[in-house]
Amino acid sequence: MSASISVERSCTKQNLLKRSLESRGECPAKRKASWGILTSQGSWADRSPLHEAASQGRLLSLKTLIAQGYNVDALTIDQVTPLHEACLGDHVGCARVLLEAGANVNATTIDGMTPLFNACSRGSASCVELLLEYGAKAQWETCLPSPTHEAASRGHSDCLELLISWGIDVDQDIPHLGTPLYVACVSQQKQCVRKLLYSGANVQKGKFLETPLHVAARQSSTEIINMLLDFGADINAKNTEFQRPVDVASPRSLVESILLLQEATPCSLCQLCRLHIRNYIGRSRLHLVPQLQLPTILKDFLLYR
Repeated sequence: MSASISVERSCTKQNLLKRSLESRGECPAKRKASWGILTSQGSWADRSPLHEAASQGRLLSLKTLIAQGYNVDALTIDQVTPLHEACLGDHVGCARVLLEAGANVNATTIDGMTPLFNACSRGSASCVELLLEYGAKAQWETCLPSPTHEAASRGHSDCLELLISWGIDVDQDIPHLGTPLYVACVSQQKQCVRKLLYSGANVQKGKFLETPLHVAARQSSTEIINMLLDFGADINAKNTEFQRPVDVASPRSLVESILLLQEATPCSLCQLCRLHIRNYIGRSRLHLVPQLQLPTILKDFLLYR
């Protein structure tokens, strides 16, 4: 018998037992005890009462269930925990109660999704901040779903800003996705593109040889094109098909005109100096620019203010 069939039959038995208990009018204490047997020793169950309360934001019910001894890390077949549900629903109060009760802040589903990923997917900055305070891992070395890429692709700039403030690598390159800047350009999320560039993201790093400027040229987003150029994007960079950004832009479009003008117009000395100084300072020290003994106007210029 395969493992999947075994699990399916096990869960069917669990469902039947649960319905049997409810149909016989068992008291809540007995139902809880029976559920505890089902979910003990690592057994899986369908959504527990804790999952339902967390997903619907029923804070009082959640506290009551925890006080009755329900497992805060109860798993569904897909290894979803109540904390996953609370974060996906933007229920920060429920998430806090679960974490205070000892819920695993870095629990991963069968698809590798963490509560932090769910919070970034929903755009819940409050849940993101809470999870980070409780030790959530913002970035994984393996190719698990990335909270940073999720926030960038969905345009949740507040979540992205929190992740950046906790020291994530803004140039994290996931082979099938590229960098956060690349996915933000793919989704045309202007605020996230701006946030990443201001934080020192490498304007040339995209997906393989495809740069953020290439994908922005395809998307015909003039505002993103101008931002990338302002941060030093190379108009002569070639992708795997040996095409430059202007080559992938729509013919006779405004984007093509901007790129052709950039090609014909030398970069100003001021701009060259700004890019060189920022590169010399390094991304990890850009936050120290306000402390430099320089006129405010120069510090603002370096920080694109």
